[in-house]
Amino acid sequence: MDVAAKKRLLREMLFARRFEERCYEAYVERKIGGFLHLYSGEEACAHGVLEAANIGSDYVITSYRDHIHAIKSGMDPKEVMAELYAKETGCCKGLGGSMHIFGVEHRFMGGYALVGGPFPLAAGLAKGIKMKGGSEICICFLGDAANNQGTFHESLNMAKIWNLPVLYVCENNLYGIGTRIDRSTAVVDQYKRVSGYDIPSEQVDGQDVEVVYAAAQKAINHVRSGKGPYFLELMTYRYRGHSMSDSNAYRAKDEERVWSKRDPIIMLRDRLVEAGEITEDDYKKMDDEILEDIENNVIKFSEESPEPSMDLLEKYVLAENDPWVHGGPK
Repeated sequence: MDVAAKKRLLREMLFARRFEERCYEAYVERKIGGFLHLYSGEEACAHGVLEAANIGSDYVITSYRDHIHAIKSGMDPKEVMAELYAKETGCCKGLGGSMHIFGVEHRFMGGYALVGGPFPLAAGLAKGIKMKGGSEICICFLGDAANNQGTFHESLNMAKIWNLPVLYVCENNLYGIGTRIDRSTAVVDQYKRVSGYDIPSEQVDGQDVEVVYAAAQKAINHVRSGKGPYFLELMTYRYRGHSMSDSNAYRAKDEERVWSKRDPIIMLRDRLVEAGEITEDDYKKMDDEILEDIENNVIKFSEESPEPSMDLLEKYVLAENDPWVHGGPK
């Protein structure tokens, strides 16, 4: 990875962090409602993997911690934030919210609220690619706790049998809501769990974007060359609770301090500073520009956008056969 790419990734990850922090503030201000799951601390995962992918060509699917995957896939941050604000200018016209970001034109095939929901969908997308003879792959992001769902094992088994072009990326942040992985899962190293399906796998440091990028290149080359599925486990950590309703009281402060010292943004920043590629002042200027951009463009756009109109109420609902739509049952 050259210096220009590292600088761009630093800006992208810092934008992601500030975007999520602004989401937090908007939620506290009651401008965002419903569920909200933030990605702070895990930025190197999405950015490292998707930097190695063919953005706009490869398909990407993930769970409900999805804002940053969508933006890195090419979606407009303004449309993502407007969706969180439940505005008509949002990517789903304000009808989906945080857990259902979707951008088919960018081949971002959605965030999904159901734990384990993306697994079979990713296999289906990969099956479609193979039937059409395409060169694309499907990248499926997942959390460690989702791997205890039956859909995980069923999908990986089918992906291997059919030799599907799908990369499963496990963002292992050690917790399923408030339950630590060693209290819920017999085999805590997730990459080992796919050996029963004869799928190659690797576990790497998910806090170092350069390490993630190198591992993702290897994994994507394997999948794209027609060798079938691959499983990549990224060891990472979310800095906030599972969702906005999570007090985060269950985690040891010593554990949090250890992981805070391995912040993916600070690690890359310090590396660039030590190499003489940027200065502390450069970083501060970058941060100020990002904060201004988010406030004056992303937030302003979302707050000034209209609410969804009433004619959207039934537009995306199959209602013609519902007797209640036509005055109740006869």
